[in-house]
Formats: sequence, structure tokens, C-alpha cells
Amino acid sequence: MAEIARELQIELSLRILVAFIVGAVVGIERERRAKAAGLRTHMLVAGGSAIFTIASLTLFGGSDTGDRGRVAAQIVTGVGFLGAGAVIRSGVSVSGLTTAATIWVAAGLGMLAGGGAYLLAAVSAVLTVIALRVPHKWLRRKHPLEIDPDEAREDEE
Repeated sequence: MAEIARELQIELSLRILVAFIVGAVVGIERERRAKAAGLRTHMLVAGGSAIFTIASLTLFGGSDTGDRGRVAAQIVTGVGFLGAGAVIRSGVSVSGLTTAATIWVAAGLGMLAGGGAYLLAAVSAVLTVIALRVPHKWLRRKHPLEIDPDEAREDEE
């Protein structure tokens, strides 16, 4: 770590901070919906991904023997196992897929921030929250017994 200049350490620390923040943006949304993976999980996944990304770039970036993309691939694989733990199958129904997906996205957000792509990380975090919030009610099909009688009459006309 002695080779890394103080200014670079400040920049890299900022990257980690941004990763924790974008992870928190997604985590707050999940926490508000009382999901198993909430604020802390998403912050830690995004922050950890940034840390591994930065370590890959700074410690092995100039090396002829290392492939920087290998760390990114391993983050995706490792986070996939975390996400798999959130998926629960009960009979024909499956739950936890969205939680698993948000954990995966949080890793991507952390990798973007760790790579210094702040704008991409921020825009991706906002788009993730929009994806989690907006279509939820629109995409749910009403059960036939839950249809409003007035709405049914409008459909017949």
C-alpha cells in the first residue's frame, strides 16, 4: 500500500464511499418493503464489490501475470451464491428472486463505483429503484374474484 500515493488513496476511498451510498439507495427500498436483504446487506455487497474491484485495479493492474477481469468474474460468481441463498421454492411457487436480483445489482453498482464510474453507478441505482417500485402494481394480474364489478362492466361495453 506504500506505493499508492496519498491522493490516489483519497480517490479510492471516495469510490468505496460512493459504492456504499449506491448500495444504500437500493437497500433502503428493500428495507422499506421488509425484505430479508435490506439496507445493510446491499451496502455491504456494493461496498465489498468496490473493495475487490479497487484491489484488482491497484494491486494487480500493472502486472503481466494478472487479468483484472478475473476479479470481476469472481465477484459475479460469489454474489450469485449469495443471491441463491435468498431464493426459496415452496411447491410450485418461488420467492426471493427479486431479492436475489437486487443483491446481484448491488454488486454491479459497487463494481462501477470501484472502477470510478460514479455517474453510471448513480444512474444505475436510480433505475434499479424505479424498476423495483413502478411496475409492481401494474404488472400484477388481478384474481378473477378481486375484479371490481364496475371495472368488469366497463370491459363488457
